[in-house]
Amino acid sequence: MILQCSHINKAFLTDVVLSDISFHINEHEKAAIVGVNGSGKSTLLKIIMGQLSADSGEVILAKDATVGYLAQNQEYESSHTILEEMQDANPEIMQLEKKMADLSTKMNQASGTQLQQLIQQFDATQHRFEQLNGYAYQSELVGVLKGLGFETDDFQKSITSLSGGEKTRVALAKMLLTAPDLIILDEPTNHLDLNAIHWLEGYLSQYAGAVLIVAHDRYFLDKIVTKVIEIRQTKARVYTGNYTAYSQKRQEILETQQKHYLNQQAEIKHQEEVIAKLRQFNREKSIKRAESREKQLEKMERLDKPVEENTEMKLLFTPRMESGKDVLHVENLSKSFNGVTLFQNISFDIKRGEHVAIIGDNGTGKTTLLKIINELLPPDSGSFTLGTNVQIGYYDQEHHVLHMEKTLFEEIQDTYPHMTNTEIRNILAAFLFTEDDVFKQIKSLSGGERGRVSLAKLMLSDANFLILDEPTNHLDIDSKAILENAVNQFKGTVLYVSHDRYFINTTAHRILDLTKQNLLNYIGNYDYYLEKKEAMETAHLTSEPDTATPDTSADTSSTKLSWQQQKEEQARIRKIENRLKKIEEEIDALEADNETLDEALSHPDNMSNSVKLQELTTKRAENDARLETLMEEWEEQSTLLASSPS
Repeated sequence: MILQCSHINKAFLTDVVLSDISFHINEHEKAAIVGVNGSGKSTLLKIIMGQLSADSGEVILAKDATVGYLAQNQEYESSHTILEEMQDANPEIMQLEKKMADLSTKMNQASGTQLQQLIQQFDATQHRFEQLNGYAYQSELVGVLKGLGFETDDFQKSITSLSGGEKTRVALAKMLLTAPDLIILDEPTNHLDLNAIHWLEGYLSQYAGAVLIVAHDRYFLDKIVTKVIEIRQTKARVYTGNYTAYSQKRQEILETQQKHYLNQQAEIKHQEEVIAKLRQFNREKSIKRAESREKQLEKMERLDKPVEENTEMKLLFTPRMESGKDVLHVENLSKSFNGVTLFQNISFDIKRGEHVAIIGDNGTGKTTLLKIINELLPPDSGSFTLGTNVQIGYYDQEHHVLHMEKTLFEEIQDTYPHMTNTEIRNILAAFLFTEDDVFKQIKSLSGGERGRVSLAKLMLSDANFLILDEPTNHLDIDSKAILENAVNQFKGTVLYVSHDRYFINTTAHRILDLTKQNLLNYIGNYDYYLEKKEAMETAHLTSEPDTATPDTSADTSSTKLSWQQQKEEQARIRKIENRLKKIEEEIDALEADNETLDEALSHPDNMSNSVKLQELTTKRAENDARLETLMEEWEEQSTLLASSPS
């Protein structure tokens, strides 16, 4: 075991973030910490790294274990070039290399005993150099830099001249080259393109040490981790398996908890109804039965209602009208910036109902292409045509569609003036903005919050052609899943740019790969793209034969059996309900008859008539016996009904 977190608690003033968090990471294990935005993932990493103190609990690292940490917003300053910084990742190798060079020079000028001493020093130095894999270090260094998206020409760039994203990649590269026993990464894919992410997946999967990752990239997590630590409602739960396995198990647990809770609530309601009915019968034995059931109810250990955080957006895209079959026709489109050609003579068509993802390396022109289609940029050459009744809804990753000085309320109100104040508040609440949140200015919001406002406006647009630029950026995992569901249910057409491979894999019918100034067409999802990518690029094709339509036919015999069982169960329930009704009617009739008998028994004429009195008493006893039998049967039938599936 290389890391153990034991009973970690953390609060900021009265806001409890982490409660009794316990888990461990074994040597060589790959694990992920997941949870919604604000659940305390980054806080936990900072506690592990000693940058924050826990209120209680402890973090235990294996003796002499080395740890490498990449923060989400990495601050990185250095006067070195990129290459110099990488060489500094393992200074001992550089020192040994220099020492061997110096010893070699001295050996060329020495003789006798001095030469023998120098040879011994050289051998010892070389042995240590080999232990550190020094001869392969330079090639490993180059491999890591290129894997993370740097070209050879970049190696001599000063780090001070780099962008924030480039500095983060330098920090990641250097940390990987130090080869710590435990690597801790907070959102490592944020500044990487698809090729770099794919490379990092392979590197971490084969890494000899342990890895702990916080990431929203579910495809990335699927490829690497074998353990998931979920932080939800300040608590932690540990799951074995990758992200998909965790997601399935979590859903099963939630459904089981919900089922047990609802079953118990149904049982409580049933018992309360039985108690009320027994008391209504107002007989000594029925009241005793009611009291007995009340005691059992009091002893019942009540289950808490499974509560999800208020993090679920209510997102549904509904087109106002249907477009024509031909939605978009692009012909020989070209675009360059400052003499650099992004793409040239690209052509493609999009039909109604298609979900098309555009992918490609950073800087290939994906966002530019979307801006041209939205008439925000002019093409250098070529043209595009929208089909009949096409209404575009555009999601801009930079949120230029939002007005920074406006409040959330004003942003919706000014765009949709026909909406009432209540309707605006309801829409904003559906996107998790409640109470005074609606009066916040757009400029004060986080990236994820701005994304939710943009999605709210997009939903209200009622467009039939959604054009989305990196829609999953800044969204937490739960929100991404909600967006996926909304896109998959959308009856219109979708064209989007995304680096989120899990999102692409679950929503795309077709992929357009913008590469080497051209567009390659793959008719399938991201897994299909990976399968065909090498052959497609080798052949440099522009289309792919239609894939076979999957067999979605249902199992007829199974369906019929299920239907028959359902009909039989419905008939059984109706029979119980009818029997209960008849029992209650007979009980009411007997109770009414007993009232009449009681009046007759107390009548003076009957009290002096022994024959009549015996007759009335016998009838009263028969009614009581029948009532006892009916109440027992009523309890049995009522319990049967309560246990029947709804």
